[in-house]
Amino acid sequence: MNAFRLSTDPAEMDVTAIHAALGQQYWAVGIPIETVRRCIAGSIPFGIFDGDRQVAFARAVTDRATFAYVADVYVLEAYRGRGLARQLMDAMFAHPDLQGLRRWLLMTRDAHGLYAKYGFTLVAGSDRVMEKVDREIYTRPPRTE
Repeated sequence: MNAFRLSTDPAEMDVTAIHAALGQQYWAVGIPIETVRRCIAGSIPFGIFDGDRQVAFARAVTDRATFAYVADVYVLEAYRGRGLARQLMDAMFAHPDLQGLRRWLLMTRDAHGLYAKYGFTLVAGSDRVMEKVDREIYTRPPRTE
């Protein structure tokens, strides 16, 4: 089994590879590379690498206090079925800047099953918008571990 490496360092993200992959996704056809650069700079990026090759990506757009939006999740076709999307989501939910958030939001056309495993549910009246809400986050006693 390949040993994949995950990074959240914006400087390690392969903007050219991300741009090429996003340009093939239904939500980002024709996205300019400069827009990709700005997206990475304004988010917490998550990249998975096979050696030096970036093979998966996701980002969290967040205020780092109450809210995060999961965006641009993809795994290159040749790498699908290896659990890389789950690794991206696991890393996102473990990231120290994304703890204690009240609301997570995302949009998907075809990955509802993946996100449901992380507690996301469809927003009423939508077939794409999913959310994960912890309405008691501010009133629940802190966990001690």
